Amino acid sequence: MVRRLSVSPPGPGLHEITAQVARVVADAGLREGLCTVFVQHTSASLTIQENADPAARRDLERWLARLVPRDDPLYTHTTEGPDDMPAHIRAALTATSVSIPIADGRLALGTWQGIYLWEHRDRASERQLSIHVGP
Repeated sequence: MVRRLSVSPPGPGLHEITAQVARVVADAGLREGLCTVFVQHTSASLTIQENADPAARRDLERWLARLVPRDDPLYTHTTEGPDDMPAHIRAALTATSVSIPIADGRLALGTWQGIYLWEHRDRASERQLSIHVGP
């Protein structure tokens, strides 16, 4: 089963989508299997990360911003603004998909794990996810 999910992050950063993905898994009615989430964009990514302390997310966001700065004079792909090329690089360095086992009809995430859409653009835009749930 493949479902589409639209997510509208309010801006850049890590935005938890665990609950939305868990609903798709519950609707599938599968007791055991695998859930794969894929983001259909080149300037956003996905990650599984700690969902208890927001400081962990802020530290990750700041670290990636230092690694891939907005104002590198070597960027030539700037058609959509100064955040365009850094967003593409950040997405390339992270992941466009995550896979989570399904056990007892639920996502088999660890106690402190959550699924996050990582928005790399400054302006908010709707993001499309493709979620596959199967045996």
